[in-house]
Amino acid sequence: MGEASYLWSMVFSSTLLENAVNEFSKLPGIGKKTALRLVLHLVKQNSSDVLQFSDTISRMHNEIKFCTRCHNISDKELCNICSNLQRKQDMLCVVENIRDVIAIESTQQYNGIYHVLGGIISPLDGIGPEQLKIDALLQRVEKEEVKEIIFALNPNIQGDTTIYYISRKMKAFPVRITTIARGIAFGGELEYADEMTLAKSISNRIPVENYIVSGQ
Repeated sequence: MGEASYLWSMVFSSTLLENAVNEFSKLPGIGKKTALRLVLHLVKQNSSDVLQFSDTISRMHNEIKFCTRCHNISDKELCNICSNLQRKQDMLCVVENIRDVIAIESTQQYNGIYHVLGGIISPLDGIGPEQLKIDALLQRVEKEEVKEIIFALNPNIQGDTTIYYISRKMKAFPVRITTIARGIAFGGELEYADEMTLAKSISNRIPVENYIVSGQ
């Protein structure tokens, strides 16, 4: 029976159950069949476990913050990465989103700090430089003693456009500008790269001007 036929025949004996399945199926990558399996699992759990689950999600949504320095997710004003003085405060890795921070941190090969842009330049999607945290990045480079900027953006047209735009804005600053090596295939995404490939891409980073020339 196909997915469409299954959904058509999915009849609930409980409105509460149906509403819960509908809410779970709103999550990305979760279809109605998976949502039903998750909900039925919760139904069988102890009340204390379900309450802890719902309380954790509620607290996450209501109490989570964004780091005022790098815009990463945080529990405090400054995230654990920015406030860790054991990390290289003069090495700044520029990423598209929070998932990329998690991917790079999983390699355990980078010991600097980050700047989350909140997206990449994509005119077709209506995303311009003014909608990203680019001005905040320039202010950080100007005020903090940053020695190296590492662009760790997805290797695609939008990522390359963003690197080119920001690197031109950086010309006035005495800072080394590099980007991760092309260990990741063009069109790939950092969050799906295996840890070894991503780690080598960071350690074998190249000057951004060489990257731009080779990418043309």
